[in-house]
Amino acid sequence: MEWKNTRKLKIGNLFVGGDAPVSVQSMLNAHPEDIEGNVRQTKQLYEAGCDIIRVAIPGIHDVGLIPAIKEASPMPVVADIQYNYRLAIESAYAGADKVRINPGNIGDADRVKAVVDACRANGVPIRIGVNSGSLEKEILAKYQRPTAQALVESAMLNIALLEKYDFYDYLVAIKSSDVYETIQAYRMISELRDCPLHLGVTEAGTERMGLIKSAAAMGSLLCDGIGDTIRVSLTADPVREVAAGRDILRSLGLDRSGPRFVSCPTCGRCKIDLVSIATQVEEALKDCTKDIKVAVMGCIVNGPGEAKDADIGVAGGYPECTLFRKGQVIRRVPAEHLVEALLQEVEQL
Repeated sequence: MEWKNTRKLKIGNLFVGGDAPVSVQSMLNAHPEDIEGNVRQTKQLYEAGCDIIRVAIPGIHDVGLIPAIKEASPMPVVADIQYNYRLAIESAYAGADKVRINPGNIGDADRVKAVVDACRANGVPIRIGVNSGSLEKEILAKYQRPTAQALVESAMLNIALLEKYDFYDYLVAIKSSDVYETIQAYRMISELRDCPLHLGVTEAGTERMGLIKSAAAMGSLLCDGIGDTIRVSLTADPVREVAAGRDILRSLGLDRSGPRFVSCPTCGRCKIDLVSIATQVEEALKDCTKDIKVAVMGCIVNGPGEAKDADIGVAGGYPECTLFRKGQVIRRVPAEHLVEALLQEVEQL
């Protein structure tokens, strides 16, 4: 996979862009006044494999969340700011590792410069966030709706505001709730700038549909070599966002921090309860960190044959099932002991 060459930025203790691996982000959704709840959720997301955490800072008294969250985990913390430029400045001085703003909605040029100066003084990158709901009135009037061209034009306008003050430590996110527009917008901006890009589909929906839309958009872009960080935005527990993001990266071979799991859809040849067995195996291996491919197949046709590249796998049969490694049969076991036998083999890898 040929990757777009983007600038490498340091966000806290993490690098994004350049040759750095694609990172997974999520956002806290506990009430800003509930510091204990935010800290607890931060720890949960870190344990789930989150790389970067974002927190909304709606008021000046909420800036205190930043040091509390930073103390809870080593993840870089992004302060999410809307409209109030003073919140961005205070967040930069409070220890935020990155500030997310839409430069066009925080006021005049002097206010943008004040934010840039604060971020420069504290070594804090800025994430320019553009989405279908944040377009400038003039741009929306020009295009009539949030097209990919409109999103990119808005992004370029906001980029110009930062570069006017010789500030280049920025990332860009251009999100639409429309999958096609999202893909087109990111492809366009990647040709115009070498800044790191944060991928996402805004307002993607509930877990089921949100994951489908995010996988469609991010899968297309990542296969193009576009994208340095990702967030799967779901109307669900943020921990589910992290799991989904990791799964998308693993499916493309971009995350080797856990098993790649494959199973067949079953057919009339299947003699075992493959749905139950596959679910048990996937659940049992959710915390496994081995870089392996595990296959759970319904019959010998789909077993060592189609899944012969699996590091370890099972194929259903009657009265016994088959365990195989790299296409070679190891042994046969009764179906009732299949999951146990497979997990034992994984332990030995």
